[in-house]
Amino acid sequence: MQTPDSTPNLLIEETSPYLLQHAYNPVAWHPWGEAALQLAKDLDKPILVSIGYAACHWCHVMERESFEDLDTAKIMNENFVNIKIDREERPDLDHIYMDAVQAMTGSGGWPLNVFLTPDKKPFYGGTYFPPEPMHNRASWKDVLLGVSKGFKENRDQIDAQAQKLTQHLLSANGFGKQDATVSTSLTSAEMDAAVSVLLTQADTVWGGFGGAPKFPQTASIRFLLRYHYFNPSHKASLEHALVCLDKMIAGGIYDQLGGGFSRYSTDVQWLAPHFEKMLYDNALLVTTLAEAYQITKKASYQIAIAETLAFIEREMMDSDGGFYSALDADSEGVEGKFYTWSASEIHALLQNDASIFMAYYGVTENGNWEHTNILHIPQSAAIVAQSFGISEVELLQIIKNCNTVLMQVRSKRIRPQTDDKQLLGWNALMNTAFSKAYAATGNKNYLIRAQQNMAHVFECFKDSKNNGWFHTYKNGTAKTPAFLDDYAYLIEALIQLQTVSGDFYWLEKAGEITDYVIAHFIEPETGFFFYTHDAQTDVILRKKEVYDGATPSGNAVMAGNLLHLGVVYGKDKYLSLSKQTCLSLLPAITKHPGSFGVWAAVVLNQLVGTRELTLIGPGVLPYLAAASSLFRPNLILNISENRLTTIQAINDKIIDNQEVTFQICENYACQLHTLTDFDSFLAIV
Repeated sequence: MQTPDSTPNLLIEETSPYLLQHAYNPVAWHPWGEAALQLAKDLDKPILVSIGYAACHWCHVMERESFEDLDTAKIMNENFVNIKIDREERPDLDHIYMDAVQAMTGSGGWPLNVFLTPDKKPFYGGTYFPPEPMHNRASWKDVLLGVSKGFKENRDQIDAQAQKLTQHLLSANGFGKQDATVSTSLTSAEMDAAVSVLLTQADTVWGGFGGAPKFPQTASIRFLLRYHYFNPSHKASLEHALVCLDKMIAGGIYDQLGGGFSRYSTDVQWLAPHFEKMLYDNALLVTTLAEAYQITKKASYQIAIAETLAFIEREMMDSDGGFYSALDADSEGVEGKFYTWSASEIHALLQNDASIFMAYYGVTENGNWEHTNILHIPQSAAIVAQSFGISEVELLQIIKNCNTVLMQVRSKRIRPQTDDKQLLGWNALMNTAFSKAYAATGNKNYLIRAQQNMAHVFECFKDSKNNGWFHTYKNGTAKTPAFLDDYAYLIEALIQLQTVSGDFYWLEKAGEITDYVIAHFIEPETGFFFYTHDAQTDVILRKKEVYDGATPSGNAVMAGNLLHLGVVYGKDKYLSLSKQTCLSLLPAITKHPGSFGVWAAVVLNQLVGTRELTLIGPGVLPYLAAASSLFRPNLILNISENRLTTIQAINDKIIDNQEVTFQICENYACQLHTLTDFDSFLAIV
């Protein structure tokens, strides 16, 4: 918090909104970097690393309670070299030190506070610490004093503990080595078992998996959609995937007025969200909704896609075409205040329509959450319309008009803070979402937005000097070498953009970047990719991440990318790498599909095989649009008006004759078809 006589610390030179939030703390914060790390060595002081992000509610709480307190800051400044990290800028450091804290305490989260020796090795840590002891948590001051005392008086023990923990982290990262017990083939039995496990965890009433808190788990939903496509008699997989989406769209996790999804729900009914809105969540949900719409043509999915992308363009897009990272959960120091309503407000604003609006959105006089109301849809429009003796069409028009009134009022409220840094990987996820939305709905504006954003990404994130890419961009400056997730999501976005646009330029770039990733990120003996570039030197180990969490595993996405590009480029090396990593993880995928949903989807495609459709020549784009609108998860579309491409394997499939023809290749054999009309074309596709 800045006061008139405040002197900023070193974070004032940073661009991260999260770091800038702490720039006027009395704590002598340093950004992570060589200067701070060398200072710790020179002073022989322990390092306190505090990690969070701009939309993190408890990060704000701990700042107000402890980091703005002069007495607490004095203890920190005298005894530690204090480093603040934005986990979204440095996910590599967050992964390492989160693993360390989880190993020490059995749990993790943000804010993450971890103590390191001067050579960056962790020896103690935790998450939120209160200013006074409570709920079996030591106070932050007591922790600081205890750690400082232990470091000074028991240094040998601290160093030994840090070395032991670091060795544990290295050992845990050693998976994927040659194992005689690993299967040499993929079978449908494993995927049948994975679906069975997933549906055992399913909440068939409210959707989702398990109890509260509930996260969207889009990877699991998309896996169920794919499984049903390849096993159409298995109705439960499709039914649960759709229940998940239906309940989220009707819940408070979805912004009923402004569109877009919050991070997660604190209850099983999706009513009360944690109100932060993350770019990646909305990207992954739009992609999932687009695939569900391809399958069902359900109007509510198209509406949710349109409203969510409108929200993204309105509130999370820069004028340069890049996408911001997040919106805070809090405004005016209160979580959710921007989004919630009292019954008295609604009566005053809507007058005679208030009762209809309140019935439709589950608003009560006393509030449905902490004495206020979160808008959600507890019952269908048909039931509400019947109770008021009006038609469903009339009801929905009244609701639309009421929404307009409330949005006008809401727009004048104090807004949650926007984390306006742009991240390469998250921009790529949203780029894929726009491409998928275009494929599903045919809305040309979505394709234009994806093309514009990709042009921005190439202009602003490319590291031309080193032939690589940067992770983060803001105010004209790109910095921090990109991580595996950035590259994996970017390659995926380029593949999708080529698929829906018919422009082979994007596919060529995907191939170039894939070769770069193999050159600088791969662990040759396992086929897995490290999270960090081989030139990066400021981490104590190069982690390999394989779990699908809030965002997909970069390794899982690369397995899918390599499968697609291996077919298109005719590169057996790519195909072999994809299969090798899938086989290594097959037991985990089968037993824990909720943590390996993207992997499971790749395994499905490995099992059934890919189909590659090649159609090149003038006037074929309508056929591309028609084929793109279908849900065909194992179909690769090489449809383009442009015959010029550097990809020889595609050139080899171009047929020069009088008739317009196309080829479909699968299982190393191609069939030639004559193009006559849409119906016959789509029947074959």
